[in-house]
Amino acid sequence: MAKLNKFVPKIVRGFVQCACVTYCVYEYVGDIVVCTGPSMEPTLYTNDVLLMERISVRLHKLDKGDIVISKCPSNPKQNICKRIIGLPGDKIWNNFSITTVPNGHVWLEGDNSNNSTDSRIYGPVPQGLLRGRAMCKILPLREITLFTTKHVT
Repeated sequence: MAKLNKFVPKIVRGFVQCACVTYCVYEYVGDIVVCTGPSMEPTLYTNDVLLMERISVRLHKLDKGDIVISKCPSNPKQNICKRIIGLPGDKIWNNFSITTVPNGHVWLEGDNSNNSTDSRIYGPVPQGLLRGRAMCKILPLREITLFTTKHVT
């Protein structure tokens, strides 16, 4: 019994260390995301699995064309996956008018413009809602894809 009492704290300490490392990786490095909805078709489909990194968002190193995961501006409990179309200062032609993307915001749109609720509906998105940048599609295996920035003009 004495050996068991010495062993239990090691297990607990190992579990706590593992939990801390996992949390830090999730919060500061990256995560795995499962897509739902048609807004990014044909680039992404429901149940596609993405590897997302958070460093670009934290360092403000995002480009037009990057696919990002964001909190939904109209429902913060929901995440959205969209492409960056405009950065601060860019002028966006939207619904027969021009919108200038304000500082601290981005303009997000889905690739499926006929079936996407995006900045054309809710306007520029605060950069503070951005969670990460999609690096690659990892599932389904036959469609593994490394995302490169698709420059949009």
